[in-house]
Amino acid sequence: MEYLILAGIGILMGLFGGLLGIGGSIVMIPSLVLVFGGGEKQHLYQASAMICNFFVAGAATIAHKKADMLMPEIIRLLIPSSLIGVVLGVMLSNCALFSGTRSYLLTRTFGVFTIYVAVYNAVRLFKTSTGMADSLDISGVRRSGPLTVLTGLLTGVTAGLLGLGGGSVCVPIQQVLLKMPLRNAISNSAATIILMSITGAVVKNATLAQQGLSAAASLSTAAIIIPTAIIGGFTGARLVHVLPKTIVRTVFILLMLLVSYKMLTAGPPG
Repeated sequence: MEYLILAGIGILMGLFGGLLGIGGSIVMIPSLVLVFGGGEKQHLYQASAMICNFFVAGAATIAHKKADMLMPEIIRLLIPSSLIGVVLGVMLSNCALFSGTRSYLLTRTFGVFTIYVAVYNAVRLFKTSTGMADSLDISGVRRSGPLTVLTGLLTGVTAGLLGLGGGSVCVPIQQVLLKMPLRNAISNSAATIILMSITGAVVKNATLAQQGLSAAASLSTAAIIIPTAIIGGFTGARLVHVLPKTIVRTVFILLMLLVSYKMLTAGPPG
């Protein structure tokens, strides 16, 4: 039964990850907490999720490239700055504040972040103007090197700290700072997540011993989830270019509100 649950989580992770350009950790980690409990396991979940993010983002990027939605001049700056950020974020997640019996604070931090994601998507859902949300015109994109680097750094730090793919930060920040159309922002985010997630996965798994956890457990969990996550990633990324997002955003918002409550009420282990 545990294998079937993990496979199901992989499908959801990949589907939402590909569809919204978020890697999928925002679905995978709360799902694991809801089913198997959080607390001291939070670091383990994050390590596994970073591995899975690589495969979800890779599958999604192939579909986005076929749709010709990637912007290489933006991605070339997003990737190196996000790599620096993700290493800093992992180091921050291993600091004394989030270690040992205080690891539940990392779960609560993630809960706060899920509220942000829910609010952001609600704003996009109910916004009355069409604006960037459905535009395909990239002529108004702000091609600013410093702002692109800032976007990458913020994406990386958040990804490393919370075990995310980073798309939940990368997509909205591109829209706000770079005036990026939604579909292009999602596509750029997926491409950025590929290297960022594998870098974060290597660092996070290498430091699991600091939390008294085994990298083998992280790898075994990821190995079960990856196959279905890849399928979901391909499917979600293809749908993003043809499917109205109203229903998807609504379901996603409800999911985030549910898991945020669960994670914000997490307490010390034992």
